[in-house]
Amino acid sequence: MDLHHAAIHTFTTKPWSIDQCIDGYARHGFGGISVWRETVAGQDLGRVRKKMSDAGLAGVSLVRGGFFTGKTKEQRDAAIVENRKAIDEAEALGLPMIVLVCGATPGQIPSDNFLQIEQGLEEILPYAEAAGIRLAVEPLHPMYAGDRSAVCSLRDANDMVERLAHPLLGIAVDVYHVWWELDLQEQIDRCADEEHLFAFHVCDFKPDMSHVLLDRGLPGEGVANVGVIDTWVRDAGFAGMTEVEIFSNRYWAEDQDEFLKKIAASLQPLKNPYQD
Repeated sequence: MDLHHAAIHTFTTKPWSIDQCIDGYARHGFGGISVWRETVAGQDLGRVRKKMSDAGLAGVSLVRGGFFTGKTKEQRDAAIVENRKAIDEAEALGLPMIVLVCGATPGQIPSDNFLQIEQGLEEILPYAEAAGIRLAVEPLHPMYAGDRSAVCSLRDANDMVERLAHPLLGIAVDVYHVWWELDLQEQIDRCADEEHLFAFHVCDFKPDMSHVLLDRGLPGEGVANVGVIDTWVRDAGFAGMTEVEIFSNRYWAEDQDEFLKKIAASLQPLKNPYQD
């Protein structure tokens, strides 16, 4: 694929500052950037926005919002405040979308977590609408169901987003989390047909991973069949950027410029968006 159609998440190059990320992604020819809140904590967001624009990088999303669940009302209310803050940050950075890791509270049954997520989304949607910011629910792999997200399949994400029925609410499909679903192609088509497919993230799922969060692979290093899923996403009509989101202690220990070269090579078999 043409790297102009690819974006890098700033957490992919975690050792770098936001300035190093912007300069490095542009230097290697990537067309976009998704900004993690941790990377810009304490920064002048107006300055960061200008630097991204001056570098020619398209801002894709702010990562992350969500984490709506909690055993007490005070915890859930605090999550709403934090999500509104994230919306303000996305607006200041000129980023059109926020990716949501929706949350799960240990000790609560999954259905209670799921209901609290829906309630949280309903609560923040008017604020997002006022700012013109899209919200992308990211279903996570079931291994994270106990403490990170009760939305554990693309089917469940589709069901939720269709129920809430808001034009600014959609879904981020990450191959790491959904590759295992038997009806994945059907659910991708369903998501796209409903105009809910807002984002597409790539990395790879390694069956011999040393850490369930921090040992993701480059596309092609694992079992996720990234190329097949990429074809399904593009055939469904998704025209957005391919976003690279890799958490890896192994790659973070390397020179990040060399890591970006490896990322660029791993993306070559993937498709560009179809052009009208």
